Amino acid sequence: MKTAIRSFNKLCLTTLIAVYFLIFVGGIVRSTGSGMGCPDWPKCFGRWVPPTSVNQLPSDYKEKYSLTRDRKNKKFASFLKTVGFSDTAEKLLNDKTVLVEEDFNATKTWIEYLNRLVGVIIGFLVALLFWKSLKLRKSSPQLFFISLLTLISIAFQGWFGSIVVSTNLTTWTITIHMFLALVIMLQLIVLYWKSKGEFLFHFRLDSTNIFLVICIFSILTQILFGTQVREGIDRISVSLARVEWIANLGGEFILHRSFSWIVLLSHVALLLSLKKVNKLDVLSIALISLISVGIVSGVIMAYFSIPSYIQPIHLLLATLIFGIQMLLLLKLNTHEPSLLYDEK
Repeated sequence: MKTAIRSFNKLCLTTLIAVYFLIFVGGIVRSTGSGMGCPDWPKCFGRWVPPTSVNQLPSDYKEKYSLTRDRKNKKFASFLKTVGFSDTAEKLLNDKTVLVEEDFNATKTWIEYLNRLVGVIIGFLVALLFWKSLKLRKSSPQLFFISLLTLISIAFQGWFGSIVVSTNLTTWTITIHMFLALVIMLQLIVLYWKSKGEFLFHFRLDSTNIFLVICIFSILTQILFGTQVREGIDRISVSLARVEWIANLGGEFILHRSFSWIVLLSHVALLLSLKKVNKLDVLSIALISLISVGIVSGVIMAYFSIPSYIQPIHLLLATLIFGIQMLLLLKLNTHEPSLLYDEK
């Protein structure tokens, strides 16, 4: 049984690393404008291996894939109306830019294809995790149920990825897609930590935990503000050169930039609190280091016209920060059952 748990734990770590790599690749997709490099899903231009030249495509490929996405969007809009989002459905149906097809670009196609390949690999890894959890369902039922939930989440994320493509990267779908990735990441972190040993989660309402919860909410809020900045860039990048983006962004950029001070100060307070109770360790040092590097990357983006190579790094740093925050929360609040019983 110990061998099975150890194997499960290693697979959790491998899958988690793969998810972070996918987030980085997704950042590259966004920064290079390759999101519509494949106009259909799950295939790419109707192929499992995408074309390398426009000559491999029919002359009417734009009309073909535009019509296909239109049919899918109408079905999705019908679903949105059913669950009470009629206004969103109408906006989607009335937005004709959603159906505008891009010219074929081999580089963008293969960047998006790499993104999809990594996603498929993660899907298989999560399925393998669930299969391994079946052997542990009696001894560790929590691992089984969380693995099942992760498998359902990754399937839903895959389906919603097709919606992101069919709606031509509509901004709100990208935001949901991003936060779904954070949910999957959280599930994998819990699985990884839980499979390290027999721990019980017991949250303590002390100053250190309060600071940590504030830090978690601050980074999630900052990520949300960052998605709003990205939406602003999507709007203006069509008509303005990159060097003009920062000057023409609205209040969302100022809010995102100013809020970084709250993120930094809350983490400094957390660091001081951890030091006071002698719980300053490699995780907390890594956390404040990543916060500092993240702020530096933000400064570089602000003063150097949002270099495309910094965008995926900036996104990756934010998700790494969230992951370490959750690991720290688990570490500070999990105990061996015997120790927890003694405390009570």
